[in-house]
Amino acid sequence: MKNWYYILLILIAFLGCSKDKEDGTIPLVRVDLIIYTNDPAFNVISVPGTWTYVNGGSRGIIIYRVSNDHFKAYDRHCTYDSGNSCALVSVEASNITGLDDCCGSKFLITDGSVTNGPATLPLKQYQTSFDGAVLRVYN
Repeated sequence: MKNWYYILLILIAFLGCSKDKEDGTIPLVRVDLIIYTNDPAFNVISVPGTWTYVNGGSRGIIIYRVSNDHFKAYDRHCTYDSGNSCALVSVEASNITGLDDCCGSKFLITDGSVTNGPATLPLKQYQTSFDGAVLRVYN
């Protein structure tokens, strides 16, 4: 009877192992940024459909202006093989998608969703609030 217990324990241990590198574990980093949108440094996000990078989060943050009064913010840290030091999402020339050159995953910057794998989890999104002049990005 004791042998069955050990066999079951070993079987559970092996079934719990996976070669899939996607863990979606983006380090939890406190984010609380204040951005003055009338600052000339942020003219690049003055109209809907534009984006910029800012420091913060795990590997930097992409801020995307959805409309005149709505922003989205995503961590640049790719959700596939997040332990890899090159897992970094950069916005492509299309200004619609972000690409991780390391694994080849693509994400829409409009909603953070995956458009092309191997990643299956969306980009980590941060909360935003905007009062017409001040944008706050936080978690």
